[in-house]
Amino acid sequence: MKTLVKTFAAATLIAVSTFTMAAEGPGAKSAKANVNLSTADFALGHYVAVTTQGESAGVEQLFAEDFSQKSQAANVMTYRRNAVIKFLKKQKGEILNCKTNIKIVEKSGDYMIAKIVLKFEHFSLTDLVTLAYENGSWKVFKSLHSYQ
Repeated sequence: MKTLVKTFAAATLIAVSTFTMAAEGPGAKSAKANVNLSTADFALGHYVAVTTQGESAGVEQLFAEDFSQKSQAANVMTYRRNAVIKFLKKQKGEILNCKTNIKIVEKSGDYMIAKIVLKFEHFSLTDLVTLAYENGSWKVFKSLHSYQ
């Protein structure tokens, strides 16, 4: 009798989970996640998580529509919002092997500039990030990379 009850319970769990997955449909999990960007500190923390810890939730929400990123190496390269988001989504789950140092350069009620230094084994990357408060949340507007 115990075996029959266990078998019935297992079959019920399998059926319920199968019906639940089928009801969700193939694109149900791809809905955009909302991230709390109500403060500059939350937005900056999420930016660091996205760029160094492979976080991908709320990436579209984080960057302003007119976001641009400049990378200063041998040549200056400029990247627009869509290219950066596409790159960061491909990096989902990738954790950079670096130490991170964050310094707030300037902060007001609706504007922040932060200097983020990523120290790798043989080089460091300095990211000067500009955030601003727009339409009820903080967004990243500019990013300037330089390498040492």
